[in-house]
Amino acid sequence: MDLNHTMVADVRGSEPVEFADTASDVEYIKVQVDHMVSKVDQFEKLLNGIEQFYSNANKKQQSASTTRGASLLKDKDKQLASFKRRQQDAARREAAAAKRMQDLMKQMGTIIRQITQSKLAAPFMEPVDVVGLELHDYYDIIEKPMDFSTIKSKMEAKDGTGYKNVREIYSDIRLIFKNAMTYNDEREDVHVMAQALLGKFEEKWIQLLPKVDEEDKKREEEEADSQFDMHLAQEAAYAKMARDLSIELDEADMHLEELREHVLRNCRKMSTEEKRRLGAALTQLSPEDLNKALLIVSQTDPSFQASAEEVFLDMDAQSESTLWKLKLFVKETLQTGKTPASAGGPNNTNNANNNSNSNNNKRKREISVALAKTNQKKAKKPCV
Repeated sequence: MDLNHTMVADVRGSEPVEFADTASDVEYIKVQVDHMVSKVDQFEKLLNGIEQFYSNANKKQQSASTTRGASLLKDKDKQLASFKRRQQDAARREAAAAKRMQDLMKQMGTIIRQITQSKLAAPFMEPVDVVGLELHDYYDIIEKPMDFSTIKSKMEAKDGTGYKNVREIYSDIRLIFKNAMTYNDEREDVHVMAQALLGKFEEKWIQLLPKVDEEDKKREEEEADSQFDMHLAQEAAYAKMARDLSIELDEADMHLEELREHVLRNCRKMSTEEKRRLGAALTQLSPEDLNKALLIVSQTDPSFQASAEEVFLDMDAQSESTLWKLKLFVKETLQTGKTPASAGGPNNTNNANNNSNSNNNKRKREISVALAKTNQKKAKKPCV
């Protein structure tokens, strides 16, 4: 495309709007348009992210079924008020939870020592010597071997591979005895020893269980609080993102309007024939859209009374930018199919709608007559 001869579509699509600008000015417009296209892509991605966040948030709120989750959602205002305080207390709460778990681990360690000090515990202290005892079918029967030395090593692990809570230890201790009872016949000594130790262990576990349940409840509440705080932080971030996006969209809209004005200021003069066809196109608009077209004129000509009973529109008195604004408006309106035939709505039967249509038609006739009078009075000038 020749940069000295940029084209924009005509109202009826048959002729272009020409710009006789310098190459540098056209290049400026091109750069600005490319920049706005890039900005629109960024806006779209941000908007999609914001919509996705709030869509997921609504789904989570609707699916919240736990008592704690429902309570948090119900008291959201209170949660918001104490959000910052809870953020500041997060480290303290985590430290307190770690200390409580450490105390439970120590108590579980005491139970383990009491069990392993029994003479019956000897077969369960180390991994089963499958090779030495020639237990060829051991791994076919036992899926997960376990022993007290393995449990001890895991309890002392510092690399993140250790137990997360005492319930995991409880499960592994039970597994030791269950494996022995599964592999050995109930009449064999190892089976009887395992059964006896399991009974003693369960008795001691029952005594510790209330504290474990209490800790689980606290953990669940703190996890719910943490998740909710995370959601509040995300919501605050996305709310700020939405506000920033709104500001940027307003700025982009202003920039586009400035660019539009720049283009219109530099468009070529409209010919007499084009003005005549523009006037004809105006009469095809619905009364509502015709009023909007007249408002375009009043925006640049304060003396023009768009709402007067009779409107005299001197096309030659309008600036080129106003004429091209009218032309672009008519083109966009007619392309959407908003014609007088469709403006009244389908099969309006009540008196209020009939009166409204009658008033609209009357207004259109008044403007059309005024346009015709203007044409007669301005016989020597191109007019509508």
